[in-house]
Amino acid sequence: MKKLVKRYRLFILLVIINMVILFINPSVGNNSLEITWNNILGMILLLPPIFILLGLLDVWVPRETMMKFMGDNSGLMGVSLAFFLGSAAAGPLYAAFPVAGVLLNKGCKFSNVLIFIGAWSTTKIPLLLFEASALGWKFMLIRLALDLPGIALIAYTIENVITDKEKKNIYEWANLT
Repeated sequence: MKKLVKRYRLFILLVIINMVILFINPSVGNNSLEITWNNILGMILLLPPIFILLGLLDVWVPRETMMKFMGDNSGLMGVSLAFFLGSAAAGPLYAAFPVAGVLLNKGCKFSNVLIFIGAWSTTKIPLLLFEASALGWKFMLIRLALDLPGIALIAYTIENVITDKEKKNIYEWANLT
């Protein structure tokens, strides 16, 4: 029971906070509960297909293939593939982390996984198209031109700043999930 409470402590805290808000101010509390419920429902509807696709990726793509294309010796091909996968992805950012875990399990270079997450959050193709239509192509292209080297710089900086032990812990944690 203690383990269950520890695992779901943030969810339990969210329920308690919502109940307190509902008690103090019922109209705000009802709004808060509705927003919370819609977010939970959105995650419940989105995550199962992502986990199914991750399971298929895990089974269908051999580790050696992934290491060849995105591993330590993948070079520009790995960086390009990480940018493409992140930019072509669909869904909110929290869906990127299970994918990143599978990439780590498959032996992808740490910086390539960070580039994938950065691309997912910043350079999605639908986002770029919307931005071009709303703010203009010039703005979108300037932002993209700044984002691409920025994502790579952040990824390589993080990879070089963290220790090998920390990287090893991250890879081990990814293998547990």
